[in-house]
Amino acid sequence: MAPKNPLCLPSLLLPLLTLLLPQADTRSFVVDRDHNRFLLDGTPFRYVSGSLHYFRVPRVLWADRLFKMRMSGLNVVQFYVPWNYHEPEPGVYNFNGSRDLFAFLKEATLANLLVILRPGPYICAEWEMGGLPAWLLRKPKIHLRTSDPDFLAAVDSWFKVLLPRIYPWLYHNGGNIISIQVENEYGSYRACDVSYMRHLAGLFRALLGDKILLFTTDGPEGLKCGSLQGLYTTVDFGPADNMTKIFGLLRKYEPRGPLVNSEYYTGWLDYWGQNHSTRSVPAVTKGLEKMLKLGASVNMYMFHGGTNFGYWNGADEKGRFLPITTSYDYDAPISEAGDPTPKLLAIRNVISKFQEVPLGPLPPPSPKMKLGPLTLHLDGNLLDFLDLLCPQGPIHSILPMTFEAVNQVHGYMLYRTYLTYTVSEPTQLWVPNNGVHDRAYVMVDGVFQGVLERNMKHNVFLMGKVGDKLDVLLENMGRLSFGSNSSDFKGLLQPPILGQTVLTQWMMFPLKVDNLVKWWFPIQPLKSSHPQAPSGPTFYSTTFPILNSGGDTFLFLPGWTKGQVWINGFNLGRYWTKRGPQQTLYVPRPLLFPRGTHNRITLLELENVPPQPQIQFLDRPILNSTKHRTYIYSLSGASEPMELSGH
Repeated sequence: MAPKNPLCLPSLLLPLLTLLLPQADTRSFVVDRDHNRFLLDGTPFRYVSGSLHYFRVPRVLWADRLFKMRMSGLNVVQFYVPWNYHEPEPGVYNFNGSRDLFAFLKEATLANLLVILRPGPYICAEWEMGGLPAWLLRKPKIHLRTSDPDFLAAVDSWFKVLLPRIYPWLYHNGGNIISIQVENEYGSYRACDVSYMRHLAGLFRALLGDKILLFTTDGPEGLKCGSLQGLYTTVDFGPADNMTKIFGLLRKYEPRGPLVNSEYYTGWLDYWGQNHSTRSVPAVTKGLEKMLKLGASVNMYMFHGGTNFGYWNGADEKGRFLPITTSYDYDAPISEAGDPTPKLLAIRNVISKFQEVPLGPLPPPSPKMKLGPLTLHLDGNLLDFLDLLCPQGPIHSILPMTFEAVNQVHGYMLYRTYLTYTVSEPTQLWVPNNGVHDRAYVMVDGVFQGVLERNMKHNVFLMGKVGDKLDVLLENMGRLSFGSNSSDFKGLLQPPILGQTVLTQWMMFPLKVDNLVKWWFPIQPLKSSHPQAPSGPTFYSTTFPILNSGGDTFLFLPGWTKGQVWINGFNLGRYWTKRGPQQTLYVPRPLLFPRGTHNRITLLELENVPPQPQIQFLDRPILNSTKHRTYIYSLSGASEPMELSGH
């Protein structure tokens, strides 16, 4: 028989400490309808939250951004889960690296932040297709965000993977997730399918249990179709809206319980060709203080915006197609580069009037770096690399096929045919029924002819001999994330017409541009056709050292037109210098090799290269320099100010 351990003070204190610390079975987050408040572990609780999207911030910077949020006085972080970021193909799941949302949950715990989770399935968020995977459109007749059996089958399959992994992170299970949103602003969607919302609510309950608080979020006009009995109803609005009126409307749907603004807008999104959006500090802080005086809980959207790296930006359709910029700075309290702003300091001051703010100063802005100008060198025309860009070869079809039909999700696809007769006079190339989704770069025998664009009046006139090669490079500028939110197919949706002749016998080349940049460059082109003055889709690159430890920086591309940028193989995103408003691209310090190691920058310029093909790295961003205002005119000629609405 083992000898008994003698009693000591630590062993006597252990049971007492166990009683004092909240345990998983005693942890709770509930609505107290009698007193119009939340209770956290039985104690009155009000959250002051901010939105941050892990998918818009490099993983190595998550901890920095979350720490700054906590130091600002927030006690909760709210974020979406984009389905398309984690299930790139049906049944293929990715929770690694920057997609490890469970590592993000852990970082939030370390920052002493609770979590409000918004897993969709639709999230909007100005994100590609509102977070829905583009492979859903391989069934062309699918009805998104409805009780269409094809859509529900895909949703059920995804949530049966995601939600069981979320379950251990629920607050009552010892985790940090206090509430979960079902769908997202569903009342703004035309379908208003109550059966769909009931299906989602039942699925969430079946997979997550009865203890977790489930809620909905809608703008005031969407409460009727977006709310559902059994889900807590919240609303969203910004500083300019009538708070008294909107909260009064909310009370018609949720008569008792805490008032909640789930998206209080600290700024706004940007569209290419529009001005950079801002919200004044006094307007934001005045509205915040008024809400907190009412005892409301609030989430500020966004608290830190981040960046639409790669091809991940979404788009709106409000009379015309409006793609979102690469920068998602949002005029948020924490800038795109992660720096505290005057807006943050003012918000922190307001919060301190209502609840304790962590002691200590906010971290200073990160070090910034200037470099250049640097001269880029011509690598070759895109057509020179076609065998590497599409190693499997083209797909043949009488009529052009969409991106979705050939399983091309993002980026670019080349359409090729040959002239069957000589065109001796300039003849218009056009695509009926607004069938260019979204932007087409036209070449005859490798010579750039011009651009066709969705919803835009662009004229392209061609000449050529029988047998000449007609190439049309299509760019997916981001699928609709809000607006009509119909299925947004990409590519040539209709066969182009030259004069009065419908062009047929097409070859489609789905291009793997990122693979070429990452694995093949630098390489001499397999074919060489360098014109004296390069135009049309063309690759440029150079290498450069950083002699010290470096810092965050902003890539400036003066004189360049439109294209894509990679740094050390990482897809930084789109630039559109000619259209604006964004003139610089944020380059986080961790993307750069310091202390003399050579970095490589690669550009795919889609239209025209400046006489001096140079770039610079600046120590501050330029986000508001819209140059060509005529670009905002649509096919209808409308140019009225756009209404701002929802996420």
